[in-house]
Order: sequence, then structure tokens, then C-alpha cells
Amino acid sequence: MKKLMSSLPAKLLIGIVVGILLGLVAPEGLMKVIVPVKNILGQVIQFVVPLIVIGFIAPSITKLGNNATRMLGVALLLAYVSSVLAAFVSMAAGYAIIPVMPIASQAETLKELPADIFGLAIPQIMNVMSALALSILIGLAAVWTKAKTFTNLLAEFQNMVLAIVSRVVIPILPIFICFTFTGLAYDGTITRQLPIFVGAVLIVMVGHFIWMAVLYGVAGAYSGKNPIEVVKHYGPAYITAVGTMSSAATLAVALRCARKSSVLREDMVDFGVPLFANIHLCGSVLTETFFVMIVSQVLYGKLPEFGTMIIFCILLAVFAIGAPGVPGGTVMASLGLIMGVLGFGGDGTALMLAIFAIQDSFGTACNVTGDGALTLMLTGYVEKHNIEKQDISIDL
Repeated sequence: MKKLMSSLPAKLLIGIVVGILLGLVAPEGLMKVIVPVKNILGQVIQFVVPLIVIGFIAPSITKLGNNATRMLGVALLLAYVSSVLAAFVSMAAGYAIIPVMPIASQAETLKELPADIFGLAIPQIMNVMSALALSILIGLAAVWTKAKTFTNLLAEFQNMVLAIVSRVVIPILPIFICFTFTGLAYDGTITRQLPIFVGAVLIVMVGHFIWMAVLYGVAGAYSGKNPIEVVKHYGPAYITAVGTMSSAATLAVALRCARKSSVLREDMVDFGVPLFANIHLCGSVLTETFFVMIVSQVLYGKLPEFGTMIIFCILLAVFAIGAPGVPGGTVMASLGLIMGVLGFGGDGTALMLAIFAIQDSFGTACNVTGDGALTLMLTGYVEKHNIEKQDISIDL
């Protein structure tokens, strides 16, 4: 119980509850203190975002490049296609479902928050799209030139960024979200829209099972094998992922489940399951895509433009490949996209972090269970191309 209460989702949930209760009773004088503190914390989080982009995307490219075998390329393509198609399906569902959801217009009914009397600004070292472009270019350049020293430097920088996220961003997140929800409760946003957020969580959970069914159906059709012989063994992995909220922590159980299958080739299990645990986040991508559309409608009164969402989905699937290792997963690694592409402000990003964390365990379980389907596709690929069984070792 103590371990559960010390987890990030539990802390965020406590922050949400405390923030809502505080916002319902807070006088204007207290809000004059809370608003600037919340804004300062938000500035710190936004400052770190370009560092997260560079610190995780660039090293991920060098690691993939240094192990750019034929099978790695196939696995990477499968993971990306699964994630980006999940995002597109979620986007289509968002455009179809969200307009008919009872989301009230708020423009003229909300109480005005006190002005930020402090007004501290902490500008980012670069905007997030520049950070993404820089990450891709230096990652590829390090691979092309076989720059071992710089590759090691990027790996060390990744560890440094992870330390910043773990020791600075994560500890202040519950406070930031608490104060954000204080403001949302104070002005009336959250109390009017709470049923919408609960409904959104239930919708994405249904979406997870639909997408897993699609993946296993495609995998069975491609490989010519019965996908039930894989998915029936994945129950322990699904439950473990729900409990741990971590693909890495579930990896040992997932490997054991996959090895019980009679239709998966052993070398593809040993290669695919650990690799997909680090690059395949279809459930998280599906969830985030739908949630950003909900948050946009609730806070900004409209859905994102279709073209903007297309760009967001394509880039989100790229970011998902570099997301593992970041506490909070995909949504933490893609904060730059949420702010840079969709134009979300502090309230929008805080709301995204909060509702994403509430269902994060189920998104992780979808990711882990979906890995079995992609491993079945790999098995079908090697058999169709007469690739001999081999001992593939990848440093994860």
C-alpha cells in the first residue's frame, strides 16, 4: 500500500483531489499566491521540454543506427506503423465522438482567475521543433560518422536529462497539477466537465481492446498462425503491467508468457519482446491522441484542425519510440508536441498529464500485450523469407 501511494499516478491523483477541494473553497487572496507559484512551476517544466527531446530522441537514433540489422529495421517499422495507425484511428474516433459529447461552452460562465503579479518568465533554450530537428540531425550524423565519443556523450546527456526529470520535474508535477486543478475548480472548469473526463477514460480503454484485436487479427492473417495461441498466454503480463505501470518492469513476465506460445519462434521472442517493450507504445499513443482532442475542446472550445492533428499523430509515433525511460512515458516525452504543434498552454499540459496518468496502467498493458502480436508478425516474416534461426543479442 505504501509503495502504491508513493507512485507518480497516486501522487497526481492526490494532487487532483486536493486541488479540486482547495479550489472550491479558496478565497481570492489565496489564489493570488497560488497562481504565480503554479506559473513558475509550469515555466520550469516547459524549460526542460527541449532537453527531454534532445536527451531521448538523439541517443535513441544512435542506438538503433549502431544495431541497424535487417530485423531491427523490420521491428522498428512494425512498431511505428502500429503506433501511428493507432493514433489515426483514435483521431478519427475523436472527430466522430467528441462533437456529440455534452461539453458545455464556458467562455462566459467561468470565474476570472487573479492576475499573476509576479510574472517570472523562464524562456526555453530553443523551441521544441528546433529541438526535434536538432535531435534527428545529430543522431543521424553520429551514426553516419561512427562518432563513438559523441555517441557516448549523448548517452551521458540522456542520463543527465533523466536525472533532471526524476529529481526536478517529477517532484514538482504533483504540486503543479494540484495548483492547476485548484484554478480549474476555482473558475468552474473542472466541476462542469468532470463527467467528460471520466467518459474519455472509459472510451480509450475500449479503444485499447479494439486495437489489440486488430493487431492480433493482422498478425494471424500475415503469419498464417492462430493468434489465440499467443494472446491466451498474455494474461499475467497484462495484469503485471496494470500493477507496475511499466513495460520495463513487466518485461520478465512478458518474456515468460511469450515463450509459452507454440507459434512464436524462440529467437524472435528473445529479440522482439525486449525491443518492442522499448519502442512499441500503441496504447499510450492511442490514449494521448484522444485526450488532447478532449482537452482542446474543454479548455479552448474547439477541436484541433485536421491538418494539425495529422502532423501531431505522425510526430507522436516518432516521439513514442524515444519515450521509454522518461517517467510518465509518452506524454512526458511529447510535451513539446503538445505545446509546439497543438499550442497548449500550462493548463492544457497539466490537464493532459493528470488524466493520462489516471489511465496510464491500462495504456501500458495495451502496449505490452500488443508486443505479442508484433512478435508473431516477426515470426511470420522470418519464416516467409527463410531466415534461419539465430542468436540475436541486443543491448537494451
